[in-house]
Amino acid sequence: MDISRRRFITALGSSILVPFLPGCFHTENPITIASHVWPGYEFMFLARREGWLPQKGLTLLETGSATDSITALKSGKADGAALTLDEVLRVRGDGIPLTVVLVFDVSAGADAVLARPGINKPADLAGKRIGFEHSALGELMLYKLLEAGGLAAESVTKVPLTPDHHAQAWKEERLDAVITYEPELTKIEAAGAHRIFDSFSVPGIILDVLAVKTSVLNNRSKALEQLALGHFKGLHHLKANRQDTVHRIAPRLGIPAQNVLDAFRGLELPDTRTNLAYLGGSDPRIITAARTLTGLMLKAGLLKQDSGLANICSDKYIPTGELL
Repeated sequence: MDISRRRFITALGSSILVPFLPGCFHTENPITIASHVWPGYEFMFLARREGWLPQKGLTLLETGSATDSITALKSGKADGAALTLDEVLRVRGDGIPLTVVLVFDVSAGADAVLARPGINKPADLAGKRIGFEHSALGELMLYKLLEAGGLAAESVTKVPLTPDHHAQAWKEERLDAVITYEPELTKIEAAGAHRIFDSFSVPGIILDVLAVKTSVLNNRSKALEQLALGHFKGLHHLKANRQDTVHRIAPRLGIPAQNVLDAFRGLELPDTRTNLAYLGGSDPRIITAARTLTGLMLKAGLLKQDSGLANICSDKYIPTGELL
């Protein structure tokens, strides 16, 4: 039984945002946001394509993987990045303070372990080759996978690969299993792989977020507000014009339009109200998730120390205007 399938539309909610005029301001302090291809991030790029983002002062830097996005952050080429929350914690642990300003999605099965026929459960991976991205998310999923199978780290062969190389490595039969996500997941499943473990088994802690260097927040407010607004406009477009939206985002995902909705399976897509609950109030939900992740990552050796959660989130940039 495939327990990972959640209706991707569950958390879309009914947010419809008042239209706005793109390009109506020019910020003196431009901002660059790094992002790799992932369904939850695509509404930013849809907004850019449709002219819903300002033409000046905001740049979306396209990268090949989360690893590349983190490199851009550390090198100063990017001011913020679309990352998973555990990756945010790892970057903060490396001495770069980041603040989460938007929750794109919550993974409830969207990050998965695919395996070849004959490998039916995590315990069957003993002695097998497992491909994964050498990132916080990849390491976390590997740790939970081995834990589920009762396996020691030394009992498998780890094959570090960024996600953009997963499908090719699978085709060349260099892997017995792979920890991956869309759009590679759909490609590898189409090649005969099947799912044996996924993020449904670690609920509520794998969140894709927009994280920005805390030091630049105060003088990038307008750009961040417009980026968030563009994201939610794209999210609403998916709900209101599903077929039109899938045809618009299919080229960047690199999969046929008819498979785009499948790429959102296992994802919850928080609306503005849910984002405010994650990022604001007296007890932001994201704090709970970050505390749980910190404990897991310390146990798995993914964090050297608990660097604290000061300034971990802000709801300042989430649209709070009239909802139709």
